Amino acid sequence: MDWACFAAADGRIFLGEGPFEQRSEEPAAGVAFYRNDFALSESKPWWVPARVEEVTSLEAVFSQCNGRREVEWEEIDAGRFAEVFREVTAAIGGGQLEKSVPVVTEQGRWQGPPSEWADFPGQLAKGMRLFGWGEAGAGVLSATPEQLFRLDRGLLETMALAGTSRREDRELFAVDEKEIREHEFVAQTLMAKLADFGMVRRKARQVMDLGQLIHFHTPIEVELYQNESPERLVRRLHPTPALGPLPRTAETLDWLLDWRQRLHCPRWFGAPFGFWHDGVFEALVGIRMVLWEGEQVMVPSGCGVIEASRLVNEWRELRLKREAVRGLFRLG
Repeated sequence: MDWACFAAADGRIFLGEGPFEQRSEEPAAGVAFYRNDFALSESKPWWVPARVEEVTSLEAVFSQCNGRREVEWEEIDAGRFAEVFREVTAAIGGGQLEKSVPVVTEQGRWQGPPSEWADFPGQLAKGMRLFGWGEAGAGVLSATPEQLFRLDRGLLETMALAGTSRREDRELFAVDEKEIREHEFVAQTLMAKLADFGMVRRKARQVMDLGQLIHFHTPIEVELYQNESPERLVRRLHPTPALGPLPRTAETLDWLLDWRQRLHCPRWFGAPFGFWHDGVFEALVGIRMVLWEGEQVMVPSGCGVIEASRLVNEWRELRLKREAVRGLFRLG
């Protein structure tokens, strides 16, 4: 059965069951899931479920995912990433870019018989929210810390999320100039994108503790000048500065899409996934995810490359992020 799930900001978890009706616009009433790929190429991104229920635990979601827990992982080609990293840093050195986000994907194949993910933790770390979907033997699960935005009657809430370290390095992370610079790229760019939509308020930069990893996090609110459609806001805010290029132009986006393709990045990684309910729209950013299609399993991770970035450090950050995802979803 086709299904989709979404954890709202207020803690409610919605589980939708198919068949889904695909639409080009959100419905006037009721509920709908919003699913698009990173390139926003879907002409009908709104998915209206045949049935939706509010569930009380994550176990109800994982019962839909007859996955397997053991995976035979393939070795990642570090040389391919090094080649892309050199191209990104060359563009930065030439003044064509300030930042871009290459993505490395670890791939493998399911091993053993199908089983429910019964040992998944009953709750996620504070700040992480679950979404996912499945259809025809393929699916996605994301335990993401990044909200694209929440839109509720003229108030838009979003965040800048960038800069990553291990939890045990928190004291150094808080004063790391490279990580702070990367985060400020994201925060300032996001505020500039929103300035013509309304009155922008930025809150103080914080450290978001997700257990194994920590990130810099800055909440941002906008009092909109007028009503805005969810689709228009998605297209303005996606890709987030944390996942997209700076500056964001047609040319730099094309470069990013080419780098993602060469590194075999799934089209859903970094993409928006949302839920429309009771006149409120919430959208999350698809990171910290596992994807599967038939027997193939994928765990992608991205890194923000700026002038101060170094190849070995970025490779280590990519590995840390994938290890966190594999640990979270109990993928052996």
